[in-house]
Amino acid sequence: MLSSRDRFPTGFIFILISLLLVACSATSARVVTPTEVSKPDWFDIPLTDVQTGEAFTINDFAGKVILLDTMAMWCPNCALQANQVKKLYPLLDNPEDLVSVSLDVDLNEDAASLAEYAQEYGFEGHFVVSPLEVDRALGNLYTAQYLNPPLSPMMIIDRDGNVHHLEYGLKMADTLKENLEPYLTP
Repeated sequence: MLSSRDRFPTGFIFILISLLLVACSATSARVVTPTEVSKPDWFDIPLTDVQTGEAFTINDFAGKVILLDTMAMWCPNCALQANQVKKLYPLLDNPEDLVSVSLDVDLNEDAASLAEYAQEYGFEGHFVVSPLEVDRALGNLYTAQYLNPPLSPMMIIDRDGNVHHLEYGLKMADTLKENLEPYLTP
């Protein structure tokens, strides 16, 4: 049987320890402060509200709280979730600093159909056919579940642009209120 010295020569162990020490000192020497944390690039990608035709970016809502969900028109959970968001606003006394954005992530759906869908059900907020670049960013940064509408994926983007994920699954208006209130309090 080989001893550990025979399997790993002393020189190899010395190099390995040296590399680990250098790596540890390089990462611990730099402290990241909150001002150095940058917002995701997708916050700058232009989006178009299908109901108004107005273009905006997520960064346009800086200083406000954003409730963002991904959806598709064929998804029954998405319609149920949108109804809960609709019920949420009166529960919160219709705050002006809360913005709702629904991103349609189905590549086969178009702006005209989405506008008709939102109007037919009386949904409010910004309904957007999500650009492919945004879909990719959501999947890469936050998991592919954001591209699976029946999971009812939602996030809160706080006033500083930090992303807070909500649990997957249908969320009732009371639960949404509970999750949002800490971010709406000035």
